[in-house]
Amino acid sequence: MEDEVFEHVVSVFSTLVSWIAAGAIMFGGVVPYIPQYRDIRRTQNAEGFSAYVCLVLLVANILRILFRFGRHYEMPLLWQSIIMIATMLVMLDLCTNVRMATELNTKRRSFIDFDWTYFWSWSRFVDYVQCVLAFTLVAAYITYLLLDSALFVETLGFLAVFTEAMLGTPQLYCNYQNKSTEGMSIKMVLMWTSGDTFKTGYFLLTEAPVQFWTCGLLQVFVDVAILFQVYYYSRYPQKPVSHTVSHTTSAKAL
Repeated sequence: MEDEVFEHVVSVFSTLVSWIAAGAIMFGGVVPYIPQYRDIRRTQNAEGFSAYVCLVLLVANILRILFRFGRHYEMPLLWQSIIMIATMLVMLDLCTNVRMATELNTKRRSFIDFDWTYFWSWSRFVDYVQCVLAFTLVAAYITYLLLDSALFVETLGFLAVFTEAMLGTPQLYCNYQNKSTEGMSIKMVLMWTSGDTFKTGYFLLTEAPVQFWTCGLLQVFVDVAILFQVYYYSRYPQKPVSHTVSHTTSAKAL
């Protein structure tokens, strides 16, 4: 009798933990962008945040959704991709509005100009939506044609998670160009690191495809490199502090 009760308690606890883990996987990825979103809205300055982070995550999650048609994986990972796509569109909308408000005299640029010089630097949010839809349709059509090829499916899965693993590289490069991490939410990067570490562990425990956890490890490495930039540029400043972002903002980002 006692053994049955114990087994029931363990079963309930195991189910509860799995639900919590699934919820963390689905919604945990968007949490790091909440402090960055609030910082941009408060300061009306998006200079410290690279919009290419949104591009990387949009491409990665669209490819991951298409990958599921060829190879099954956990449902929470599918919902994570859908929620992340919506979050990145919200971030792009904010960044575009803020940037255009400070560049009133700049010539308007659009996706249908097909000018690669200004790729992903368009003037309206709708241009980003058009680009995302065009990419999704082309990628979906190619996937439909080649879905029976095991090599294509595995390559698609690798591209999806490898692209996501490169998430931090636009921010890493942006910080390097600016020789500063000012304007970037350090809370966001800390949450990236903790979230990517948890996610990689989840991949290993649930025996997700090998592409997922290998690229998860690479993602953690990039996060640590950005944290090193925070330490290095704060200890060895490379340029004067910009007047467009106050000391108070930087302190709150910590």
